[in-house]
Amino acid sequence: MTALVTVRDISIIILALSSIAVMVLLAVLVFQTIRLIRMLREEILPMLQATQETVGTVRGTATFMGDHLVQPIVRASSFAHGVKSALRALFGGPSSGRRN
Repeated sequence: MTALVTVRDISIIILALSSIAVMVLLAVLVFQTIRLIRMLREEILPMLQATQETVGTVRGTATFMGDHLVQPIVRASSFAHGVKSALRALFGGPSSGRRN
């Protein structure tokens, strides 16, 4: 009987110690999760906002360049090609098509 009581008492002590260890580890996990959330809120969110602002600036710059630089160059190039093709058609210059 005494051996059985001793085994029971040792089992209860081991179970209590393992429960305490699990609770401590759970508390550490909760604390680390809180720190992660705080880091996300305080450090990563401002970086994302700055990145969104940069993307907006780049988008605006690309739109401005397309409207004020690329489109006029394309129009001028198209006009020059049209004039060249018209002069070639009027004065019988070499054709731009492929010969077989």
